[in-house]
Amino acid sequence: MINKTLLSIFLILSISASIKAQNRNPFGKPLVPDMIADASIQQINGVFYCYATTDGYGRGLKSSGPPVLWKSTDFVNWSFEGTYFPSAVKELYWAPSKVVQANGKFYIYPTVNGYMYPAVADKPEGPFKLARGKDEWSKPYTPSTLLQTKKPNGIDAEIFVDDDKQAYVFWNTRHAAKLMPDMITVDSAVQVISTPRTQYSEGPIFFKRKGIYYYLYTIGGDEKYQYAYIMSKVSPLGPYTFPKNDIITTSNYEKGLFGPGHGSVFNLEGTDKYYIAFLEFGRGSTNRQTYVSPLTFASDGTINPVDVNLDGVGELAKSRQPKQLKVSNADASSIADSIKIKPIKDPSFKREEFFDPKFAFDGSNGSRWMAKEKDSAGWIVADLGKIKSVSLSKVYFVRPTAGHAYLLETSIDGKSWQKSGGHSEIKVQSPHVDQLHIKCRYVRIKILNGVAGIWEWNLH
Repeated sequence: MINKTLLSIFLILSISASIKAQNRNPFGKPLVPDMIADASIQQINGVFYCYATTDGYGRGLKSSGPPVLWKSTDFVNWSFEGTYFPSAVKELYWAPSKVVQANGKFYIYPTVNGYMYPAVADKPEGPFKLARGKDEWSKPYTPSTLLQTKKPNGIDAEIFVDDDKQAYVFWNTRHAAKLMPDMITVDSAVQVISTPRTQYSEGPIFFKRKGIYYYLYTIGGDEKYQYAYIMSKVSPLGPYTFPKNDIITTSNYEKGLFGPGHGSVFNLEGTDKYYIAFLEFGRGSTNRQTYVSPLTFASDGTINPVDVNLDGVGELAKSRQPKQLKVSNADASSIADSIKIKPIKDPSFKREEFFDPKFAFDGSNGSRWMAKEKDSAGWIVADLGKIKSVSLSKVYFVRPTAGHAYLLETSIDGKSWQKSGGHSEIKVQSPHVDQLHIKCRYVRIKILNGVAGIWEWNLH
């Protein structure tokens, strides 16, 4: 017979372990408070731009969110408003390239409905439109609109403009070619880049540093995603040399990071500080988030293996942000049940996500409060512990690209509430900002329309 004292201790330890598990954030500090993948990041005149695939729409490769441009001046506080590619909102929009400047315009090359297209705008924020011809996504082989790669057509365009202004395009399955001055037509001399690893490849990254051209290509996928690379001192089209240690991103089991894949490389303007952005397996399928780690080089120009982790790189430029108020407690109308995430290729993969209200205030971007699916109330309350002056509310909703409407209320005692902000019309943006300038102890958000969940909620 089990001793009652031992049984009590066992139950206490079990409850304690369960609470600790719910306090654990398995997703660390992704770049933005949303699910994005295939990120192309660059700095233009001191502003960071992130063009990416919007994930989290629930139907795998049969769905994607609309194209939005996340911007930041410090690399920590990101925001977007509306879409930069209106004609593609209802299409499958994936893997946009970085923008390149040519002919007095800005060009971007997304994959829409499974094909690469060139698009053009007067500024990097857009709005973009097809570079020539009619905006008609339903006919991908229309010669006037498709990026002219002849055959094979492909996905995941990466554009590189060399010092002599010659532009090159790289795409999946190791294909590369020169791009004509119109930035639309591809030279008919398409090449296949020879690499030591021959698995299916996508998400190419190309850049030049100190006279060396670097071609990065993915292998594997899902939890097994990796980046390998080759390098050349001759030309973007080679010939290339094959470094001995050519795998630079791979799963880090010790740190709980799986499948670092399709992303980009960028450097801070005017510096030799380089970084690599990569998607991570996340919740599986097309429910991924993006992380960033430093990219460093040996004296001979080879790339050092990347310390991929979930910690992020923090501020890359100074910013003046108001002091954030501490939330002592959080409550909600309901809490969604935890989800055990299933592996796809790696049976050793184990990850569970919890949705406690306190995750809306942990500053991580990787954890979130979610209400139960049938919760029609959809509210969350922040308790500041005592009456404080609150000047600003910034809320980052879950699936912000679908839009939200909400009511923001404040209270001294948690019983009597007054309307202090929010909006009844659905707005596609993140964060949603309210100027308050009020003294209160409690702040409550009722979600009127949109997904009932919050990645982050900052009170100042």
